[in-house]
Order: sequence, then structure tokens, then C-alpha cells
Amino acid sequence: MMTVYKAPVDDMTFLMNQVLGMDEIAQLPGFEEATPDMVDAILSEAARFFGEVVAPTNQLADGQGSKLDGTKVVTAPALDGIYQQMTEAGWTSLTGDVNYGGQGMPMLLSVAVDEMSQSANMSFGLCPMLTKGVVTALSIYGDDAQKNLYLPKLISGEWAGTMNLTEPQAGSDLAAVRTRAEPQGDHYLLSGQKIFITWGDHEYTDNIIHLVLARTPDAPEGVKGISLFVVPKFLINEDGSSGERNDVYCVGLEHKMGIHASPTCSLSFGDNGGAVGYLVGEENQGLVYMFAMMNEARLAVGLQGVSISERAYQQAVAYAKDRVQGSAPGEPKATIIHHPDVRRMLMQMRALTEGARALAYCSMAHEDRVHKLADLEQADYHRRRVDILTPLVKGWCTEIGMEVTSLGVQVHGGMGFVEETGAAQHMRDARILPIYEGTNGIQAMDLVGRKIARDKGVSATELMRDLAPVVAAANGADLRVIADALDASLGACQQAVEALFANAREDWAAPGAGAYNLLMLMGTTVAGALLAKSAIAAVQLNAAGDGNQTFNNSKISTATFFAEQVMPRNQAYLAAIKAGSASVMALDIDAF
Repeated sequence: MMTVYKAPVDDMTFLMNQVLGMDEIAQLPGFEEATPDMVDAILSEAARFFGEVVAPTNQLADGQGSKLDGTKVVTAPALDGIYQQMTEAGWTSLTGDVNYGGQGMPMLLSVAVDEMSQSANMSFGLCPMLTKGVVTALSIYGDDAQKNLYLPKLISGEWAGTMNLTEPQAGSDLAAVRTRAEPQGDHYLLSGQKIFITWGDHEYTDNIIHLVLARTPDAPEGVKGISLFVVPKFLINEDGSSGERNDVYCVGLEHKMGIHASPTCSLSFGDNGGAVGYLVGEENQGLVYMFAMMNEARLAVGLQGVSISERAYQQAVAYAKDRVQGSAPGEPKATIIHHPDVRRMLMQMRALTEGARALAYCSMAHEDRVHKLADLEQADYHRRRVDILTPLVKGWCTEIGMEVTSLGVQVHGGMGFVEETGAAQHMRDARILPIYEGTNGIQAMDLVGRKIARDKGVSATELMRDLAPVVAAANGADLRVIADALDASLGACQQAVEALFANAREDWAAPGAGAYNLLMLMGTTVAGALLAKSAIAAVQLNAAGDGNQTFNNSKISTATFFAEQVMPRNQAYLAAIKAGSASVMALDIDAF
């Protein structure tokens, strides 16, 4: 059976405090309540709730799945009452605006709680994750009336939210969206169908607030003609309560490889005259508005890669410590954790997970500074950093999620390939992560096209410049293996960017052919730099006699493994980028 999940609170707090400057963030305006005692109390209670209440539902809910009864979605019975417990405990409102009932805590704190939620049950954690994205979009682009109406109940979790982009004929190509929105006085009537809508319908909340991309009758073609609408499941009465049913219904549930307990819906709008919707902002600006939600979702999906990796790692370690097979020096009947190849896999899982965690949390530390720094120039610097980290977090962390969960199955051997142990579920669940919220190929092209080429490499140069001093610091801490690996990787990043754009002058396909390798190169490099910072902090704590020396040494060992066993991949990524697109594009289409 699946092992118990225990939130890695010590790892989280070490990263937040020793690497990412939680003490500095807590001094920013509005974060004064995030004292060390408060942070510790929140993480401790979150670990208890998600470990003891939510985590035990994961395997059972996966087996039960979701079902469609007419137009009503029936969710996994194992999850009954869990959502209500979560909202009553205030976990959905942690970072919410205090003006709308939120707690106003830093995102760097919330990201740790969100990791626990997704590790405990990723299918279930998707529901509040999407609601947070709706809150973000309406907070930025909604008018005052919309904010006052929707935000308090979305932040509290009394209402849930969804994002409606994809249609049967329009996957990632939003220019092909056909859903129509006809103006009717103070509202619009929407008609059309959306697919792949995560938690598109359920009975957990009094209402569900759908954010929907659609076209008005006179809209121009392409992405410039898309508008954004709020479409509630139930129309809202003047007193704010839910009224009669709106004309939006679930007409199908996807049968998926994984995340079985998350109902992925096909929603039909306007089959009975039109679904009432309300314009957000201005007409034809919907794609711009939706990107606020999409970018947050991309960071959240990257975090899911961390979460599922942590769950798979914990289970693999527990199995390896228990499974007796073969012998080892001094152990005639050894558990498999004694075998070097199993240790290699476990260390790879551990190092990749910790590197991904550092990368995902780092983006949130910058996000906190974007929102709270009064100095606009400083805030803009951190905004550029969030922008360039977003495709790395989404892309690299989800690729890592696939690798780690696959290794988790491998550690189990044949027992990993059967469903009873639960190892296979982690891998099945992880497989969606490199796909949704923009495939990792799209993330790679976003990195190359928008985040590097558009600003002529300013953000990438800043990032590498800021990481360069870590090399000297690692040498100063007598961590020469780590320093050398990081120095080589930073050089590889610079060469890769230069090679990619040099090739692009003569070859239109070069950026597309090399983009994925650049994303993996930069992701591995930044993760390695952050693990190097962890190791440096651990050396300093040991020298000061501060903290748990065994724990500190584990940070040094993990960062060293990453430098020796993972970062050499960067030279291969660089070689592939330099090779250009010739072999990628060599075959005629008919030859495939």
C-alpha cells in the first residue's frame, strides 16, 4: 500500500530562511504578520492537515474517480467533506487580499503549503489551485463591482473558479476559439463548448465562477478578437447569494491516464438560449487578461512537479528500506537501499526534487518583492526575474517530475508496475504536467522568443550575472566540485544563447529545434546554483555550530551529487543546441 506522506518541513524552512531570504520578505509592507513563530505555526499545522487528512485519500480517490450522472458530476466519495475542512481551516485564503477577507501572507510561505496540498492529493489540489488563478485575474482586471462580488467568496473558498480556454478545434492555438458572446444589455449571452476544464463542475461549493474566452460579433479574427467573460454556474442575486442555474453544463468527463479524482469536464455554454456572462475589462483584450491567470497556473504546475516528486521519493525510500533482496558487506540479507544502484536512483530523485523545489520557491520569493517593493526600478527587476523563471519552473520542474516518478517505479521493481503499491499512480499523475498550461515545447519557445529574444537577452544576462558570485562563494566554502560544475554550466548557458541566435540568422528552424535543450540547460543551471547556495549555507551553519549537523551535511551531499551526476547533462544540452536543426529537420514529411 502507499506510504504515509510527511511534509518535508525542515527542507522547506531551510530553503526559505537560508537561501531565499524569508526574513527580508517578512519586512516588506503588509507582511509584518509573517513572523518566524507564525510561519512555523502555519507550516506545522499545514503539515498535519495535509499529511493526516488529505494524503490518505490519494490512492482511494484515484481508484474511485469521478463520474457523470446526467449533467451532474459525482466526485470520489473518499474526498467527501475534505474541501469543507480545508476552507474552514483557512488554507485557501492564505495569500488573499486582506481587503477581501484574505490573510495577506507572503507567496513564499504559501508555496510551501501549496506543495503539501499537491503532494497529499494532486487531483484534489487542482481545485483550489485554479480558483487562485481566477482570483489573480479578477484582482488585476476586474472592475470594483466584480472584485467586491466575487473575490471574498473565491478567496474564502465558498466559491470555486475555473479557466476556460481550450475548444475541440483549438488546443494551444487560441486564435481558433469560436465560442460566441452576444451583447444583451448589461451582460452577454455565451454559446459554445470548452474542453479539458479542470474541476469544471462539482458540488463542493455554492457556486463556480468560470472565466471564459469568447468572441463578440464584431471581433477581429485571431487572438486580437478574444474577450474574457465571467460566467457563474448559478446566477447571483442582488444580496450576493446564488440564484437560478445558468446555461452552462458539463456534458462529458475525460477518461484520463492519471489525476482520476479530478473531474476534467467538457462544458457546454448556451444550449438553452445562452449562458449569462459579464465582460472583464475591455472587449478584445481577453488574451492579455488570461495570461495573468495562465502565468500563475504555469508556476503552480511547476510546483506540482515538485510535489509529485516528493511523494514518489518518500515512497521509494520507504520501500527501499523495507524490501529485502540480495546481500551487502556485513549484511547477508540486505534491504535494497544498501545497493549502490538503488542509492544512485534515490539520490537522483532526492537531488532533482530539491533542485526543483528551490527553483519553484525562488520564483515566489521574487513575486513577493514585485508586489511589495515601493521602488519601481527594483520591482521591475524582480518582475523580469519572474518572467524568465516562469518557463523554467513550468518546464524543467515538470520534466523532473516525470523523471523522478519513473525512477520511483524503478526502485520498486515489478511491484512498482502494479497499482497496489501506488508508485504507478505518481507516474500516471505526473504525465499531464509537461502538457497542460502550455506544453513544455511552448514553454521552451516562450523562453527563447519572449523571454530572451524580445528583450535582447537582458533578463538572461541578469540572471547569469547574479548567479556568477555563487561560484566564488562555493570555492570559499571549500565546495570546489560544486563551484566547478556551476562555473561550467554558466559558461554553457552563455554559449548556448549565442549559438542559438547565431544559427537562427541562417536557419528559421534553429530556435525551435534548440529551445527545449536551452530550457533544460538553464533550468538545471539555476537549480544547481540554488542547491549550491544551500550547501554554502550548510557549511556556514556547521562552522558556527548552528543547527543539526547531520541535516546540514545532507544538504552538502545532495548539492554535490547534483553537481557530479546531474549538471554534466548541461554539456550535452549545449552540444545539441550547437548542432542546430539539420538532423531535426532532415527527413521529408513523407519519410516519417
